[in-house]
Amino acid sequence: MRELSHRRRMLVLAICCMSLLLVSLDNTVLNVALPSIRSDLHASVSGMQWTIDAYTLVLAALLMLSGSTADRVGRKRTFQTGLVIFTLGSGLCSLAPNLEALVIFRMVQAIGGSMLNPVAMSIITNVFTEPRERARAIGAWGGVVGISMAAGPIVGGLLVESVGWRSIFWINLPVGLAALFLTARYVPESRAPKPRRADPIGQLLVIAVLGTLTYAIIEAPDRGWDSPLIATCAGIAALGLLTLIHHERRRAEPLIDVRFFHSAPFSGATVVAVCAFAALGGYLFMNTLYLQDVRGLNALHAGLWMLPMAFMCFVCAPLSGRLVGARGPRPSMLVAGVAITASGVLFAVFDAQATDAGLLIGYVLFGLGFGMVNAPITNTAVSGMPRTQAGVAAAVASTSRQVGQSLGVAVIGAVLAAGAASAAAGGMGHAASPAAAASFVDAARPAWWIIAACGAVILLLGLVTTGRWAEKTTRHAAALFEEGAPTGQTSANAKA
Repeated sequence: MRELSHRRRMLVLAICCMSLLLVSLDNTVLNVALPSIRSDLHASVSGMQWTIDAYTLVLAALLMLSGSTADRVGRKRTFQTGLVIFTLGSGLCSLAPNLEALVIFRMVQAIGGSMLNPVAMSIITNVFTEPRERARAIGAWGGVVGISMAAGPIVGGLLVESVGWRSIFWINLPVGLAALFLTARYVPESRAPKPRRADPIGQLLVIAVLGTLTYAIIEAPDRGWDSPLIATCAGIAALGLLTLIHHERRRAEPLIDVRFFHSAPFSGATVVAVCAFAALGGYLFMNTLYLQDVRGLNALHAGLWMLPMAFMCFVCAPLSGRLVGARGPRPSMLVAGVAITASGVLFAVFDAQATDAGLLIGYVLFGLGFGMVNAPITNTAVSGMPRTQAGVAAAVASTSRQVGQSLGVAVIGAVLAAGAASAAAGGMGHAASPAAAASFVDAARPAWWIIAACGAVILLLGLVTTGRWAEKTTRHAAALFEEGAPTGQTSANAKA
């Protein structure tokens, strides 16, 4: 691929950011519309959960396939296909006659969505080849998450109140069509020089592992961890994971190349992604319940309260990208770990939600931490590895995010179950009684400690996986790719 001008590279970055905005905004807007959808389609609470969870499940299961397919058949072509499917799925969602159809159409959206974010990241990686410029581009990319967090609740609230819930899917149509046109005109095609063969067994195992694990995480709070169905799903996930590792280590062209995980920074970035997005999922879930069920705010006003967190994320993401480009990932990861830990401790120990000032400080700290963590995750996942593997590397990071968010919501939801039920007794749209509010705060305390623990893990990995030893492991992993070593073997003489 020939070198593009600076202006052309910036345009490609903007087009890729449009795809991230499309997917991120869709999720935040949908949460605001859930009560209206429930009323219109006569759905249960669990049915509403599946309008979100079906999307997450399909997305997590197919991200790996999309990343490797893009490396093989062409990133631009895969990206365009994803835009078409996602836009079509959005149109179908707006026409859904019942809840079952809406869930199915959300799965169609997820199929398209799996071809957007990881593929867009691999496009960025191949267009921005200079490390510092690439880190800045990734920081700008991460800032789009802050935009979606800020705009989603407000845009969703305005659309639902003025036009109706179906209009939240309409906004995807012009954005998707515009991105499709601009991609066809300006985004260059790229692919791996040596296309890899498909790995259907590996893909089926990935679907089995992520599908059963996600289902178990989602359904365990309602069915109980001792449920035979949950136990069976957990067993299938564990057996599938062991089988997947065994299969991929012995395959010449695997779907998930275990050589990636010989790099301590790559492995650390994967765990950091799970922890960061588990914290985010739990944080948003708890605060949505608190603001609406305990404080009695409507969706629009609750969204306005979340603006400080979104603003900090929006501001810090590009700053983190520049910091990663200038100083490496360690400073950003350390700041992220400290800020997320401090936010969790502030709520767990000092009851930050008791005052408006405390609540605001907690939101600012979490927004600071989450805004700083995205750039080092993505940059570390794709840096130091062959550019021909960019799609798979970015897909692993994206899958880790989805798994983390599902895990965070499920675990925090289980911890909060009793307190949330008591708080909800105050009535949706009305402030809960003092006793119910106190019950909610007490139930939330262990959940805040879980979020603080996620921040502590990020801090620890920021220290451990960014030093000289970690850099050696990355060089060793890259050498394995260059040498074409079998995935199940390492050089006996290699030093990590």
